[in-house]
Amino acid sequence: MKVAIIDADLIGRKKHRFPNLVSEKISAYWKEKGAEVTLKLDYDNLELFDQVYISKVFTDTPFPEEIVETEKIHMGGTGFYFDKAPNLPAEIEHHMPDYHLYDEWIASEVEKSKAEHKKKGKHFNLSSFMVQFKEYTDYSIGFMTRGCFRKCPFCVNQKYDHVFLHSPLEEFYDPDRKKICLLDDNFLGCPAWKDILNELISLKRPFKFKQGMDERLLTDERCELLFSANYDGDYTFAFDNISDYDLIHRKLKLIRKYTKATNIKFYVLVGFESTDATDIVNMWRRVALLMQYQCLPYIMRYQNKNDTPWKESKYRGMYITMARWCNQPSFYKKMSFRQYCEANQARVKTKNHICSSMRALLDFEEEYPEVASEYFDLRFEDYNESWCVDGE
Repeated sequence: MKVAIIDADLIGRKKHRFPNLVSEKISAYWKEKGAEVTLKLDYDNLELFDQVYISKVFTDTPFPEEIVETEKIHMGGTGFYFDKAPNLPAEIEHHMPDYHLYDEWIASEVEKSKAEHKKKGKHFNLSSFMVQFKEYTDYSIGFMTRGCFRKCPFCVNQKYDHVFLHSPLEEFYDPDRKKICLLDDNFLGCPAWKDILNELISLKRPFKFKQGMDERLLTDERCELLFSANYDGDYTFAFDNISDYDLIHRKLKLIRKYTKATNIKFYVLVGFESTDATDIVNMWRRVALLMQYQCLPYIMRYQNKNDTPWKESKYRGMYITMARWCNQPSFYKKMSFRQYCEANQARVKTKNHICSSMRALLDFEEEYPEVASEYFDLRFEDYNESWCVDGE
């Protein structure tokens, strides 16, 4: 039996660097049955395989239209079905992943980069190069819970109306791997959240929740456990709705009661309810509040499958420039929005040419000078820990 596994996002997204968990589970399932499994990096000659499994997470990942499902070609994932993606058979869903599915691909990427460096007469630093593959090589990955009760209209997670236990940790935990990555949708909403956290903490391995956590559910008890854990990387939350402003403000005060950590990040959804000036102002209100509490915003421009409404907005330039500023902490922490745009303008070599960043700033400032006056000169560095602790 010859089985081909295709990670469509790996093929279609040049910078994509995260293993497809479904592909790893399917690989492990068939290898256990004695099949010859191949991670295919193209769509050629699929007829040479007895079974072909194609998984796609992102709706905008390009995919050949001529390939359709047949008895031996199976397609799955939110990239194909959005919120209607069918479940895997239980024997695959609950199978230990094949964490070595991507090994040959990684090795080929290493050799390719080595050759490119050699050709240019440059030194190749293997350790630095391998950082991009850390999710493939260092982490046990899985879901301990599934589902979410929020039913946010912009979210792909619509299948369930509650959070429930899905897999025990030992189902996907490999003791040979240094860290753990959870893909849970809303684990804080699970009645067993405390047991989950305590189990993760007891392993003494760094762990993280890749999808982010629901800060609206934070309590003193949850904060005390979470912020004392051996957490890996950024604590990631979401500030999707301006209507949650007062609630998020209270939760930020609560967070700062328990930690002074600088690696607290919030996804900030924009371009969903509207793409007018009100949306820009609401984006700024959220960014300013997060800055006050020394948290990092990450601007998420809404995309509905292949529809990107912000691209048609009068304020397209503001969406792009805000994302470029906020989503790069090295700029966001050191420069105000105005300083960032000025720095971009300083790089322009053509006389009298205004760069896109500065154009976005100037146009919005001319139309809404009071908004620009309130927000454009805010600096992350101007805030300190004193108010961070007492919430003032």
